[in-house]
Amino acid sequence: MFNAISSQARNLVNLTRASSKKTKTKVVTITSGKGGVGKSTFTANISYLLAKRGYKIAVVDADIGLANMQVLFDIRPKLTLFDYIEGRNTISEVTSNTNFKNVSLVAGKSGYQYSNLKNSLVLSRVIEDLKELNIYDIVLIDTGAGLNSYVQEFLSISNNVVALTTTDPSALTDVYALMKMLSLDKEKLLLCFNHTKNYKIGEAITTSLVNLAKKNSLNQNFMVKYIGNVSTSANISTTSRLRKLFAHEFANDDITKQLQGIIDILLNDIK
Repeated sequence: MFNAISSQARNLVNLTRASSKKTKTKVVTITSGKGGVGKSTFTANISYLLAKRGYKIAVVDADIGLANMQVLFDIRPKLTLFDYIEGRNTISEVTSNTNFKNVSLVAGKSGYQYSNLKNSLVLSRVIEDLKELNIYDIVLIDTGAGLNSYVQEFLSISNNVVALTTTDPSALTDVYALMKMLSLDKEKLLLCFNHTKNYKIGEAITTSLVNLAKKNSLNQNFMVKYIGNVSTSANISTTSRLRKLFAHEFANDDITKQLQGIIDILLNDIK
């Protein structure tokens, strides 16, 4: 169930990489395995904080068929990722400005029948085209839940993978499955915990996951790095329902400071 993309698909992805022009753009894929852990809210808020630091950010809503990033940014894009996929528009035309300086969005489309995509490798081309524009410092890919072929493709095209999880046992099971898959051809996974009481809880669970990986003989060169936690706060869900970003509304809150700390580590690690 959790097999990596086929070798043929991977070769085609590598071919598109090789054809890219030199670009300053770095790509970070944010995933979770399990749905409902707050991944999209996390992605939207760190995009805003990165932009506040002067980085030009593009967010790609890659949750195929269940898009919600435009809701978090409180915008109504006329065009979506799938207008590009279906050949009607260029990547520049489907990239929308948000209400925040230096943050752009390639919106998804709720209810889209992804089974219509006969060749999912067109998704890789979306990212390549964004990179070739050479105007964004960082592209953040917000994947869907699970580890289906579409999520796997977005994982394959980035060496910078951030997994957001909670302490829920099913969420941790999915993260371990993600670790096993990525260890086949990636160097590392950056792990962040959401809805935790304190930093040390995530740190301890990360150590347990690493020890389990060693026990089960996962690739010894594969590194899992804990990059921080986001504490539980009712204000986060409230601001999301109001179509506002927590980090914008509560700039001096402890949780915003936690997100800033995660960004500090992320910026040092991404390639």
